[in-house]
Amino acid sequence: MFNSFKEMPIWQEAMAMAETIFNCTESLPRKEDYGFISQIRRSCLSISANIAEAFGRYHSANKINFYYIARGSLTETQSHLEYGKRIDYLNSAIVSESDKKLIALYNDINKVIVTLKNYGSE
Repeated sequence: MFNSFKEMPIWQEAMAMAETIFNCTESLPRKEDYGFISQIRRSCLSISANIAEAFGRYHSANKINFYYIARGSLTETQSHLEYGKRIDYLNSAIVSESDKKLIALYNDINKVIVTLKNYGSE
């Protein structure tokens, strides 16, 4: 059992992804500060934020809901990455590597959801 959400591998992975997204959007045109840059950074940061919020919830149903929200933010981030690649804002190799990490994180979030559902039904 974890004493803090910061000890959770899925939170650590999500936070690392948020750092990656921040860094790869740092050199984008300033005209995108309140558009694309803001959207992708917020959706990606929302993944770790919702994992942390799930950690702080007591009931399994509440926890599961926040993991679902984290998963939704993750797929939103994937969509933004694809858009950034298509308009040549983001490097294809970075997008591909990020997408692989996001798919792994998606699967890990699903495992937590299944575990909580099984635990909650005992």
